[in-house]
Amino acid sequence: MLTIAVFPNEQKTESHFILDRILSFFSNKDVRIILAENTACFFDRAEYGVSNIEHEPADLALSIGGDGTLLGVCRRYSHSPVPVCGINIGTLGFMADIETNELEMKLQKILDGAYYIEHRLLLSGSIVSAQGERFLGHAINDIVVTKGGVARMLRLDLSISNTHLMECKADGIIVSTPTGSTAYSLSAGGPIMNPNVRALLVTPICAHTFNFRPFVIGENESVLIQIAAVQQDIIVTFDGQESYRLLSDESIKVQKSDAQANIIKFEDKNYYQLLKTKLWKNS
Repeated sequence: MLTIAVFPNEQKTESHFILDRILSFFSNKDVRIILAENTACFFDRAEYGVSNIEHEPADLALSIGGDGTLLGVCRRYSHSPVPVCGINIGTLGFMADIETNELEMKLQKILDGAYYIEHRLLLSGSIVSAQGERFLGHAINDIVVTKGGVARMLRLDLSISNTHLMECKADGIIVSTPTGSTAYSLSAGGPIMNPNVRALLVTPICAHTFNFRPFVIGENESVLIQIAAVQQDIIVTFDGQESYRLLSDESIKVQKSDAQANIIKFEDKNYYQLLKTKLWKNS
């Protein structure tokens, strides 16, 4: 029996209809569907609810939502081999590989094993202080150091692999994976990178100098961002979903994680087709 964990976005009305279609499709097949206990209650499907869903044995997971929903599910399974497939009901859905008009056809492909798994690089973010190093979390797209509520420029020290590069004035710094190169980094002027490239991308946000431009570093290098001036309101954000406030004596260290994201893909789409249809469809 195949066990599939389903993660619908509770904030999107269409999630109800997509979940019903999934349950209907698998109802006469040798498949067990599980939902997180609170999510199952929210959708009036308590019979599918399990506690501690990340620790429940599963063969794969489906996310229902946009790219943000998919990112969150991938982080939940970051230390697990469970692959994740996204069903897009968002605005862009660059990472989600199933559109609603092809749902049942793609679900059948999953049953038939007609898919492959891409292993995407994950970032690890840690706080460094006089007390040592403390792990904060993982990110699939990016880890961003930026200002909090006060709209003024930050002064940050940037080091790569224990080599101090510069003290920079900017609104912040983005460290992204190739997967995240089409997210916040792209908006800040960074390049598009094929997700199969094994590298990290460092992109400034509104840098107050012509010397600080986006640059690519090796996947095994580390980035250390230190606060260069006290009394600055600074936050660290993981994939735009989880955030932490930095104290004046703390730094953030970003590097490749030992974990990885496992994302289900289908042969009928490739990366450059996605760029064309998702990013450049109006050009």
